Amino acid sequence: MKQRFASLALVSVGIVATAPAHALDLAAFERGMTVARLDNGATILIYERPVAPVVSFFTHVDVGSAQEVPGITGLAHMFEHMAFKGTSVVGTTDIAGERRALEAVDVAYAALDEERRRPGDPEAMKLAELERAFVAAEDAARKFVVANEFADLVDRAGGVGLNAFTNADTTGYMYSLPANKLELWAYLESERFVDPVLREFYKERDVVMEERRMRTESQPIGRLIEQALGSAFLAHPYRQPTVGYMSDLQSFTRQDAQRFLKTYYVPSNLTIAVVGDVSAEKTLPLLRKYFERMPAGAAPPPVRTVEPRQAAERTVVLPDSAQPLYFEAYHRPASTHADDAIYDVIAGLLSTGRTSRLYRSLVRDRQIAATASTFNGFPGNKYPSLIAVYAVPSPGHDNIEVQVAIRAEFERL
Repeated sequence: MKQRFASLALVSVGIVATAPAHALDLAAFERGMTVARLDNGATILIYERPVAPVVSFFTHVDVGSAQEVPGITGLAHMFEHMAFKGTSVVGTTDIAGERRALEAVDVAYAALDEERRRPGDPEAMKLAELERAFVAAEDAARKFVVANEFADLVDRAGGVGLNAFTNADTTGYMYSLPANKLELWAYLESERFVDPVLREFYKERDVVMEERRMRTESQPIGRLIEQALGSAFLAHPYRQPTVGYMSDLQSFTRQDAQRFLKTYYVPSNLTIAVVGDVSAEKTLPLLRKYFERMPAGAAPPPVRTVEPRQAAERTVVLPDSAQPLYFEAYHRPASTHADDAIYDVIAGLLSTGRTSRLYRSLVRDRQIAATASTFNGFPGNKYPSLIAVYAVPSPGHDNIEVQVAIRAEFERL
């Protein structure tokens, strides 16, 4: 990984385009936008766009894997999964009985985890007994679960696009509903943050471990990127994979997730966007009614670690019986830096479209690569991060040849 570019020279090019008839200018867009801050600190964005009787929703939580500390990597992504498990009303047949059963699961898991971590080899018979007790406790708790009830409620109301994502900086939740189901969304979305029940936690943790196996451990590019980020960042949490390290996935607990939720899922860390066939005058009171039920809570702690300045190039070579892959990255400042736009221009020049420099040079003209792409603000952009290039050598060519060609294009800049 190299330091950011010492100097850059850009040529300005003027482009004249005619906007389509349906396009909005900035002033018209602003007239349709309402921004409000709830009493508990949550930010609300409402954009009135009555072109169809549909409303789309997006909840932005200002937390990602960069907020994790060693031992709980993957927990931000884990809670994204848990946010679909329901509440004390949605997803259960008897919340009182289920809470007792979940406490029994926690006790059984703590005993099993303690035995696994015992110095020396665990006693095989005792370990097997504790594993059986844990499985029995999980089975007892599962009897209270109404599987997928949250998603089923959205489906039955005509919802589409129910999904979520986690990255280094952000966790997001989104879906769309008919406009007359606005209050249903306000209830469901606020309820899963006001009153979540972390049911089937260890079962879902197994799902996340399988996701890691599938996307990282079984994929050459996944293994390469994880090694590259671990080399590019020695101190900053951007070095951690969003899916988490396997040892952490095997060991963090439901209590860890509850503490993470209490720390980061506070109103001051939430921005809620509503777009579509709505009236801000009617929608804002509805959002206050439901989302102001969340207690304000303390502001989350900041990320304190600053990546030290890199003094030498770092190289990772990953021997693998797979298609050769090449990844090269340079440190760059955060998106709030004055130079942020320059890096967007660099990425555009290098790899946007078939007229881009990397495509023309490596793919079209010299045919030494099957593809070449630029990643900007990787793995996040809230903190100083990377601008990176990824390329796949063509048959008969190798990573060294691709590296020389890529660096020649960098020098042209």
